[in-house]
Amino acid sequence: MVDGVQHKEGRDLGREEFYEKLEGGSDVSTSQPSPGEITDAWDRLLEDHDQIICITLSSSLTGAYETMTMLCQDEPYKGRVFPIDNRGVSITEKQACYDAKKLIEKGYDGRAIKEIIESNRDQNIIYLTVPTLTYLKKGGRVTPAAAAIGSLLRIKPVLEIDGGKLDAYAKVRTMSQAKETMINAVQAALNGRLHDPEARDSRIFVVHSKNAEAAMEFMEEVKAKWPASEFYVEELALAIACHTGPGVLALAVERKLKEAED
Repeated sequence: MVDGVQHKEGRDLGREEFYEKLEGGSDVSTSQPSPGEITDAWDRLLEDHDQIICITLSSSLTGAYETMTMLCQDEPYKGRVFPIDNRGVSITEKQACYDAKKLIEKGYDGRAIKEIIESNRDQNIIYLTVPTLTYLKKGGRVTPAAAAIGSLLRIKPVLEIDGGKLDAYAKVRTMSQAKETMINAVQAALNGRLHDPEARDSRIFVVHSKNAEAAMEFMEEVKAKWPASEFYVEELALAIACHTGPGVLALAVERKLKEAED
């Protein structure tokens, strides 16, 4: 929603226009689709498809997954529509869509794909830093007082999205410290629950919002750290960028889904 007008990301609102309005002070917010919009889309798809897979933003950040789970209990959707929550946000949600496509090509049905993707949902984590706390304050993620103090002290927070939940991870003063903190945090995840210290079986993502040059520079540092990994540079989804603002730099890691790689 931009100044009370509804837009659909990637359809009638481009990135340039979005950031122009966001930085210009427009009132920007997000909302999940209405039940009617969801079932209308399902009805259209079921005219020439046997099953539907719906991969939503993490259920910790939106009610879309719960809404879809409720709606698919009734006919004609029961047994044909499979909502999936891999607890992903932006790039990790997008990667789940690619994995689902590979699983479809391998002959898995919707129920099996849901089970496989959700079994891997604790295998992704994101760290990000924002240049200003202004947008997090607007979204209620930090209090106005904390945002004011952060601005005065020039604090750059490093945030963590783990299990789909956004939490504070560290506070630093410079961008170089923020990047070092994110790299060390990802390495800790690789050493720990991902059981992949060299990232050979993982994907590394550098994600940004209106910060492409910095993202490409950061990627070179990341490649030097984990030369055996698979790398991508992506832009943050607008539905997330409206809460963080422009200038975000993020580092994400995800263990590859074995069934989709074999």
